[in-house]
Amino acid sequence: MQKLNFIFFGTPDVASDTLEILKKIEFLPMLIVTSPDAKSGRGLHMQTSPAGLFAEENNIPCLKPEKLDAEFANQLKFKKYDLSIIVAYGKIIPENILKIPKLGSINIHYSLLPKYRGASPVESAILNGETETGVAIQQMEFKLDSGNILAMEKVQIGKNETAPALRTRLIKIGGELLVKLLQSPFKDGEKQDESQTTFCKKIKKEDGLINLNDDPIKNYNKFRAYASWPRTFFFQNNKRIIITDADLIPARPDDTCRAGGDSVFVIKKVLPEGRKEIKWEEFLKINTSK
Repeated sequence: MQKLNFIFFGTPDVASDTLEILKKIEFLPMLIVTSPDAKSGRGLHMQTSPAGLFAEENNIPCLKPEKLDAEFANQLKFKKYDLSIIVAYGKIIPENILKIPKLGSINIHYSLLPKYRGASPVESAILNGETETGVAIQQMEFKLDSGNILAMEKVQIGKNETAPALRTRLIKIGGELLVKLLQSPFKDGEKQDESQTTFCKKIKKEDGLINLNDDPIKNYNKFRAYASWPRTFFFQNNKRIIITDADLIPARPDDTCRAGGDSVFVIKKVLPEGRKEIKWEEFLKINTSK
């Protein structure tokens, strides 16, 4: 393992999980940069990000800048860093900061770049019915997810795999891929084929709304993609009904429930607004008896 003095930029669990992988091989950053503490939960208490908590638990200096401005850049210039590693930091990092370390900055992105550049590559791959995805480690450029590819690994997406399950696998693969990369001298990497570029957007709560009469495969993919947030839901009598369990099964000749083509989107459990989770059959029984 190269003895690199590096900065780690990251905020959510995906960042702290990657740090845990690096910790196992005793390869820890000299500095962690994460988002400022923010109010969270019903009590709106100030909470530190998962990456910030990792810094506290491992006695690593941590910065939580509101802005990545000249003042922040000057703080980084006081020490000689070899590299910045960026995993789900959550802010656009200016070019002058990306270039401060001697070897520049690298990023783990959870897609087969140049496909699915942007904020939701895992969810978007499932949403679009992809059968494979992967992890790419790129040399960071100021243009979104456009840097040279330093390492890449493909994986198959399970037929019933949800975004949280797939993300867990990709985090592990990404961390292990990063370890391999850091064990050898850095190369320039391969340029991305811009003609193959696709983008994915930041997910909004309203994206979870589904039409129960829509294409069954489309609805099932949405259910899998948004399994952790924003969930999939529909409205009945102005109440949000969250689908908590569902399946896609082959259609039968006598099927009368939301069939389309060769498949049926089968809802198993729901969480009606203001109530406990119940089985779909019970929900139908309650609502048809009114």
